[in-house]
Amino acid sequence: MAPVVSGERLFEVPEVVEVGGEVIPRLGVEKRFRAYDPHQVLLMAPSLDDWLPEDHLARFVSELVETVLDLEPFRAGYTEASGAPPYDPRLMLKLLVYGYATGVTSSRAIERRCVTDVAFRFLAANAAPDYRSIARFRRRHLEAVRALFNQSVVLCAEAGLVKLGRIAVDGTKVRASASRHKAMSYDRLVVREAEIAAQVDALLEEADRIDREEDERFGVDRRGDELPEELRTREGRLAKLRAAKAALEAEAAARAAQEAAERATARGDDEATVRAKAAQAAERATPKPKAQRNFTDPESRIMKTSDGSFHQCFNGQVAVDATAQVIVGLAMTNTAPDVGHLVELVDQVADRCDQAPRQVVADAGYWSETNAAELTERTIDAFIATGRLKHGQIIPPAPRGRIPAAATPKERMARKLRTKKGRAVYARRKAIVEPVFGQMRTRQDAGRARLRGLTGAQGEWTLHGFCHNIHKLFTRHGVAALPAATAD
Repeated sequence: MAPVVSGERLFEVPEVVEVGGEVIPRLGVEKRFRAYDPHQVLLMAPSLDDWLPEDHLARFVSELVETVLDLEPFRAGYTEASGAPPYDPRLMLKLLVYGYATGVTSSRAIERRCVTDVAFRFLAANAAPDYRSIARFRRRHLEAVRALFNQSVVLCAEAGLVKLGRIAVDGTKVRASASRHKAMSYDRLVVREAEIAAQVDALLEEADRIDREEDERFGVDRRGDELPEELRTREGRLAKLRAAKAALEAEAAARAAQEAAERATARGDDEATVRAKAAQAAERATPKPKAQRNFTDPESRIMKTSDGSFHQCFNGQVAVDATAQVIVGLAMTNTAPDVGHLVELVDQVADRCDQAPRQVVADAGYWSETNAAELTERTIDAFIATGRLKHGQIIPPAPRGRIPAAATPKERMARKLRTKKGRAVYARRKAIVEPVFGQMRTRQDAGRARLRGLTGAQGEWTLHGFCHNIHKLFTRHGVAALPAATAD
């Protein structure tokens, strides 16, 4: 056996080797390996700053939070002097932003990454906040997160990534943190309420009969007033059913009152008559038999998703600038149709960027004569599909000649989209907005909401929009895009 040195250690190398049952003499010098000692003690204290490449996304997030973002809305929420000191908002925000930007949206997963992932340990400065602290911080500062999105749009605009020459608007269904199997329609609620109420009455009668029998057998001093477990469970279920039924009835009453008030106002009725009509409509209103209420997340709704199935969802809306696919407007609602969100998104973009886009492109889900008229009134060139094309179908060219004077707004828009310019503009819609949904779903896990309730889903959707924009800023310009970096 010949000794061979590997780093600081010696080991014996056999002078012969066996290959396929044949003994062959070892020739030449034995290969040396780099020193490897898992138990090596570091002589100098390690620096977390040395553990990440200079162009890593975590460094960009850290610089963004430290030098650019306005954190006063986050700090303003801490007003109590008593209790243990909370984690620094900078630390928590860095973890949330980097987590959502890389698809780690679970608070428990973020806690684990603070131990096992170098980038998370770098951002947390070797601290490890527990998942409860992370979840509370996220829920507590949803309103402050909305301000972050505005800042991201401003940063992208200053970096030349937003021009507002053309924006594309679209929506996607975001799965709610609830199962469709935990929902029940109004007509089923009515039946189940009667069934369970009858079961509860029967159980109460049975419990009373047993109490009387036990009093006779064991005496009146023996306790027998505890309700059986089955009764307590059914009573709780009955309370949930009645609450869901009342909520559906309240929604139907509010909707009927609003519609009646709008009709009365359109007729020119005075204010007292409008209120009276609304009250009468609310009193007569009943929910539709198929109106549903979910017990896990009552504010989510059953919606049809892109694969043709139905799930508890919210409707995530975005307005995307064509220059670099930066999100300049967004919304999250529990209304499945897209048509009612177009003008709201366009106005949101104009308010945020201090100017309206020159062109707006949207699919057939946003078509209505009202939307077309509203955009025309804002001097915006609208390209809204008036109907869906079959797969592979090509838009036919527009007919020659003048547009007929009697043409409806829908016919005019359809003709506009069939012109050479209209086909070219609308063909860009998918290339502008669809990749944004794909990037958010695959990279950020934005296809489902972790927070329940419409407010929680809205805050989380805004955080996803912010993370998408800083990804664009980082990939195009890196740290140089940050004001503090360019000033140095």
